Amino acid sequence: MVLATLAVVVAGCGGPSPRAWAASVCQALTPWRAEISKLTSSTQQQMTAQTSPAQAKENLVRLFAGAEQASEAARRKVEEAGVPEAKHGAEVSAGFRGSLSRMRDAYGRARTTVDQLDTARAGPFYDGVRAAVDTLNKEYDASALDTSTLDSPELKVAFDEVPECR
Repeated sequence: MVLATLAVVVAGCGGPSPRAWAASVCQALTPWRAEISKLTSSTQQQMTAQTSPAQAKENLVRLFAGAEQASEAARRKVEEAGVPEAKHGAEVSAGFRGSLSRMRDAYGRARTTVDQLDTARAGPFYDGVRAAVDTLNKEYDASALDTSTLDSPELKVAFDEVPECR
């Protein structure tokens, strides 16, 4: 029992400082936000473009796959940043990773849903796309990180101070 407790304590030591961790997280999230913004804009354009259902399907599947991949890449970078040495650092890190995982999964479900739609009739196809996008938006909103529960004064200060987060 003592060895197990010691192993847990030792494993928790040596994480990055709050400032270093915040900088790493912001470096991971900045390109992700830009990619998601670009993909969101492209998706909106696809919804109004005068393309065939087959072409719209191909484009939307590619866009959602890109968002899924970008979310996973950001999640992986946050994971690689480690656990910050801060009050509730493990919970904060897990919160970021969990939020990005849920976003990744929401994009993956949207991709799968649109990929399974029949393109033979435009009306039902676009109704299915709208339903998939509505579900994606709801899941995306629900997956947002609730920072009110992440009480880490050191990390709050770090996120406010490091240039990578501005």
